[in-house]
Amino acid sequence: QVRLVESGGGLVQPGGSLRLSCAASGKILSLNVMGWYRQAPGKERELVATITIGGSTNYADSVNGRFTISRDNAKKTAYLQMNNLKPEDTAVYYCKIDYLGHNSDYGYEDFESWGQGTQVTVSA
Repeated sequence: QVRLVESGGGLVQPGGSLRLSCAASGKILSLNVMGWYRQAPGKERELVATITIGGSTNYADSVNGRFTISRDNAKKTAYLQMNNLKPEDTAVYYCKIDYLGHNSDYGYEDFESWGQGTQVTVSA
């Protein structure tokens, strides 16, 4: 089994900063992509940022320039540094990984896994 543990959410004032962490563990042969998604009340889940095993990043337009995604491959951990937070950033933030693992026949297969989510609230 693969497990994702997220941390770092909380309440912050507009203009403030938070840093989210996502630590992966379990039977992972290659942790190809790590990413953050968010879901606000009444809205669909949306991509925030992703980072590949080689370090290539992708950001939603709404967070580009304010958020930075990074990863520590040795620790199988991704981070999301969120600066200049706005009330519209309020959401549950989910970590997602795309990884290579073994299937039941001990062959190779691509999998994805989601974290349990962490609440980020931006309010005065």
